[in-house]
Amino acid sequence: MKPRVLCLNAGSSSLKFALFEGSLQLLKGSVAGLPDAPRLVRDDARGAVEPALLQGPMEARAAADVVLACLADEGLLDTLDAVAHRIVHGGERFTGAARLDAAVLDALQALAPLAPLHQPASLDIARTTAARLPRVAQVGCFDTAFHATRPRLDRMYALPRALTRSGVIGYGFHGLSYAHIARELRRIDQARAGGRAVVAHLGSGASLCAMHEGRSVATTMGFSALDGLPMATRCGAIDPGVLLHLMQARGFDAGALARLLHRESGLLGVSGLSGDMRVLLASDDPAAREAVDLFVYRSGQAIAAMAATLGGLDTLVFTAGVGEHAPAIRERIGIASAWMGVAIDGERNARGDALISSPRSAVGVRVIAADEEREMALETRALLSGPGA
Repeated sequence: MKPRVLCLNAGSSSLKFALFEGSLQLLKGSVAGLPDAPRLVRDDARGAVEPALLQGPMEARAAADVVLACLADEGLLDTLDAVAHRIVHGGERFTGAARLDAAVLDALQALAPLAPLHQPASLDIARTTAARLPRVAQVGCFDTAFHATRPRLDRMYALPRALTRSGVIGYGFHGLSYAHIARELRRIDQARAGGRAVVAHLGSGASLCAMHEGRSVATTMGFSALDGLPMATRCGAIDPGVLLHLMQARGFDAGALARLLHRESGLLGVSGLSGDMRVLLASDDPAAREAVDLFVYRSGQAIAAMAATLGGLDTLVFTAGVGEHAPAIRERIGIASAWMGVAIDGERNARGDALISSPRSAVGVRVIAADEEREMALETRALLSGPGA
C-alpha cells in the first residue's frame, strides 16, 4: 500500500497542512491569520471550502488541534502511516528527515533560541501529535538540511575558531522550499537542473539560494532566519554595530532587541504601515513606496552576490507568496538584474506564466509554486522505506 502522510507546516503566521497518499495529494489547507485572526481554509478533490473563522487569539499548537480534530471527524487519521513536521532548525546533526523520538525532540529543543519564531511551535505540535497518535510515526523534515552541501567557507564567520567549533556558523533556511524547486528544475532540465541558478523565496520570510545543478552552494540566511533580505517584520542583514549601539547607548536588552529585529522591523518597520507586500503596493504613502524600493534594491544586490558565487547565472526562479503573486516586484527585480542578461517579458510576467523571460534573455526566468508539504511527504516516504524502516 502507498503510505499515507499528513504534513504539518508551522510558520510564523500560519499552519499549513496537506494529506498525501503516495504522491497523490488528497487535501490541503491552512489555519491562516495566526495569532489574532485565525481562519481555516480547506481544499480537496471536491474543491475549495469557504474559509471558516475561528476564535482567536490562537497559537500554532491550538491550530494543530483544530486541524487534527477536523480530520479525525472525517476518519482521515485512522489510516495514517506518518505525520511529517516542518522543523526550521536541524543544526549540524540533522541533514535529512529523522524520526522524532524523545531524545531527538530534546536535541531540537536546544536549538530553539536560533529560530524563536518557529522552532518552539513546531516542537510543541510534534509532541502533542505524538501523544494523540502514539502508533503513528512522527518525522521531522528540516529547513536547514538542504544547505548542508554548501562549502565550508560559505558557512563560516570571521570569528574565533572556538565559537565556530561550538556551532556559530551559517546554517541557511527555507531548505524544504529550495529542495522542492531543485526537484522541479531537475524535471524541467534533467541534464543540468537549471545549471547556475538563483532561487528567490520571497514571502513573509525571504531569502535567496544559489544552486549549482540543484545543490545549495550559498544562501542569504545564516546563523538565524534574521539575516539577508528585509522581510515582512524581520530586519535582514544589519551592521552589528547598530545592535551594540542600541544596547550600550539606548538601553535595549536582549528581549527588546529580539522584538525589534523579529517583529517590528522589515517592511513593517520601514513603512510604518504593514509587512504585507500587497498592502504596500496598493498604498500611495511615501514610506510604503520606500519600503518596497528597499526590498527591491536589497534583492537586486543579493542576487548579484549569489550569481558571483556561482560564476554566472543561467536561471532565476521566483517562488513563495511575493515571488509567485507580485508581478510588479518580479519586474523590478528583473530590471535591477538586467546587467546580468535578465530580461522579463511583460505579458508573460503579468499572466504569471511558468516561464517569464523574454526570448532575448540570456537567463531563463521562471515562476515555480512553493510546495514544502510535497517535499516533506517525499522525504518522509523515503525515510519510511529506507534501511531499518
